[in-house]
Amino acid sequence: MQRRNFMRAAALGPAASGLLAAGQAAAAASAGTPGQERAHMLNLLRQMAEPVLGLMSKGELKKKFTLELSPTWDGRDPSVAYLECFGRLIAGIAPWLALPADGTPEGQLRQRLQQQALQSYANAVDPKSPDLLTWKGHGQALVDSAYFTNALMRAPKVLWDPLDATTKGRIVAAIKGLRRIEVPYINWLLFAAMNEAWLLSIGEESDPMRMNGAIRKINEWYVGDGWIKDGQDFHFDYYGAYVMHPMLVEILEVLVARKAPFWNAKPEELLAQATKRAQRYGEHLERFIGPEGSYPPIGRSLTYRTAVFQPLALLAWRKQLPASLPEGQVRAALHAAHVAIWDGPSNFTQDGFLTIGFRGRQPELGDWYSNNGSMYIAAAGLLALGLPATDSYWTSPAQDWTQKKAFSSQRFPKDYPVSY
Repeated sequence: MQRRNFMRAAALGPAASGLLAAGQAAAAASAGTPGQERAHMLNLLRQMAEPVLGLMSKGELKKKFTLELSPTWDGRDPSVAYLECFGRLIAGIAPWLALPADGTPEGQLRQRLQQQALQSYANAVDPKSPDLLTWKGHGQALVDSAYFTNALMRAPKVLWDPLDATTKGRIVAAIKGLRRIEVPYINWLLFAAMNEAWLLSIGEESDPMRMNGAIRKINEWYVGDGWIKDGQDFHFDYYGAYVMHPMLVEILEVLVARKAPFWNAKPEELLAQATKRAQRYGEHLERFIGPEGSYPPIGRSLTYRTAVFQPLALLAWRKQLPASLPEGQVRAALHAAHVAIWDGPSNFTQDGFLTIGFRGRQPELGDWYSNNGSMYIAAAGLLALGLPATDSYWTSPAQDWTQKKAFSSQRFPKDYPVSY
């Protein structure tokens, strides 16, 4: 596996080869040094991002990104896959793109992907571009527009500020145009709210009802101990990780920063509450990771792979991990989980695109809304790469995570429910 990945990196450029060479040892084991762990994660980012941004920046994504649809595909316009692919990818790698420039191989890769990302954003809304994304038609555009704007919120200085005025105007118009979509009372409420939060963050006219209503409804769906329902009924799945906790926290952050109105409530208090609940949910996610990096394959959207760990990665990036989860412990656990999934065969096609599957290509696991563009939400598990290599998250000694301690007869803390 290491040899195949190395040869692929060599074919894609010297910077990528250098990055991968630094992390070869980490690719074969569930434990490694801090530097190896980061190199392994960075190589995964490169594998996901280079083929997509390289093509889209040239207006060739639709031409060369061969679509794979779930066997149970519901018949919607398959062109929604391209917005899913770009939006979900860019949301996951935005924090890393925002790191300062430097002359290292990593810095050179980042600079190249930054420029490709900017051109991709331009092509996404350019009527003359072959890669104009599907902003009209199926309501799926609302879902993935939220990842598209979430990335702009996570890295405004490198993804939004450098864009030309025409592109900015087109993006704003495209996002506002999605208000036409009637939002079902499920996690989609947060997608509409995310777009409005982004508009608010850049000083554009925004709809407070789409934000405030979503926040209220999500809090009504909170069932306790860090878990949130996705709609009327409780589902034991990972939508708390894919959508609920991260988007709720980031929307509230904008409301607090912009001192936005919220009837009869204080956004600061709601943000503190949402953060504590996300931390509690993160404690559960960490305990799900087995001694060798496995985790329970439960619920819908299993093929989103390591997007399951977005809350932990987000909290790590924001330096908001709870005291119960030391950085070295979380890093080691996330590394083990990523190795367990991504060092399996056929996660990528020969052309370098993600396949439908949990560990490798398993199209039968796709849901009726699944396509290979959907899979790029897995980049959300890489948010901690937004911390520089010198940060304590990457340099602190690795520690055994909860299940590794438990199944090697070490002392480990008991777990009790919380009341917030």
